Amino acid sequence: MSTRWECPKCGGRHYDADEITTTGAGLTKFFNVQNRKFTAVTCDQCSYTEFYRGTTSTLGNILDFFGN
Repeated sequence: MSTRWECPKCGGRHYDADEITTTGAGLTKFFNVQNRKFTAVTCDQCSYTEFYRGTTSTLGNILDFFGN
């Protein structure tokens, strides 16, 4: 994440970043395979949140499927 991030809503420059994973559609949803990864950036001042798509590994998807 860039250290020069600026909130598009309030102009704040301080933020918290965290990663989340979600299911897709179809069989991944049915089997609850978390094959979508995002970085959530939340403004410390107004709590506005943006999501940025990340990448997941094939091995991580397989482990998630069997470790569900």
